[in-house]
Amino acid sequence: MSQSILKVGIIGQGRSGRDIHGATLSKLPDNYQIAAVADSLPERRKRAEQEFGCRAYATWQEMVASETLDLVVNASPSHEHVPISLELLNRGVNVLCEKPLARTSAEVDQLIEASERTGNILAVFQQSRYMPAYVRIREVIESGVLGRIVQLDFTSSRFARRWDWQTLQQNNGGSLLNLGSHVLDQALQLFGNDIMPEVTCIMDQANTYGDAEDYVKLLLRGEGRPSVDMEVSSCSLFPGDQFVIQGTNGGLRGNGERLEWRYFKPEEAPAQQLITEPLVDRNGLPAYCRETLVWHEDKWELSLPDGKDEYRYMAEQLYFMLHRAIEGGDKLEITPQQVRQQLAVIEACRQQNPHIYKQNTEPVRG
Repeated sequence: MSQSILKVGIIGQGRSGRDIHGATLSKLPDNYQIAAVADSLPERRKRAEQEFGCRAYATWQEMVASETLDLVVNASPSHEHVPISLELLNRGVNVLCEKPLARTSAEVDQLIEASERTGNILAVFQQSRYMPAYVRIREVIESGVLGRIVQLDFTSSRFARRWDWQTLQQNNGGSLLNLGSHVLDQALQLFGNDIMPEVTCIMDQANTYGDAEDYVKLLLRGEGRPSVDMEVSSCSLFPGDQFVIQGTNGGLRGNGERLEWRYFKPEEAPAQQLITEPLVDRNGLPAYCRETLVWHEDKWELSLPDGKDEYRYMAEQLYFMLHRAIEGGDKLEITPQQVRQQLAVIEACRQQNPHIYKQNTEPVRG
């Protein structure tokens, strides 16, 4: 059975709309056709017409009114994500919204309500769920070889100064909503989406030229859940491993290109029991607990087909998933309800850092 080619309209032709979504969709002709784009800059519209062979409009309203579209990609500036996505859903359009989906959990509730009321899909571009290293990490954890997971360390740190619009609070800028949304999304899937974690957060403005944060240290805790130690920093000249996982039977470390993990098998370990008397060695001298464990080791290295880069691969996997949802009725693998938990955590982080976030922003009214 042949599959339908979905007609797509893209709002915005900037770093996201052109360089990510346009570039990805143009490589998936069996699934998608870029029918139209909308951008306020004439030079961007002209370039899109040449590169994608599509029609171009000055406003997204004109595009949606003039085209019959199966999907609209909302790659507008971050602070416009909620009002535009809300109006698109109310107009009966399926929406894929760039991250951050919103600024607050209340805004996500509005979007979910509109999606459920209209029956239109609301998807979120959290493509790092499909990072090959992260997928492998989930497989290792689910295999049980590391035992019970005690702590997850997730890091997205570098040394970089930034001075563009995404450093401004009024534009929904800041490292946690932007870079951190990918890391937090990954961590929360392993923590669990069914409860709200306890949040402890420290924010700072280190190398940003705007008024939003660019250093975040975030701790998440919950009964029966692994502790999460997350860092997003723009002043880390010597960053460590991107992923470090501690388990009762072993651990894992690595980054997007390579991973390694070691573990022992409980059935191969010496039998032990609690001893309350002072420990001594064979000579009767004071001693520490010592045992010899047999360690098993495994490794993984990134290998993608056809020379694809990791970022394009992740975007393609998300678009394949979305095609299955729109065309075949499959459930979304990344849901707005999951992203709502992410925004609730970020709200708690802001509340704990009033030196940066002095007041809350009211949700957009639909």
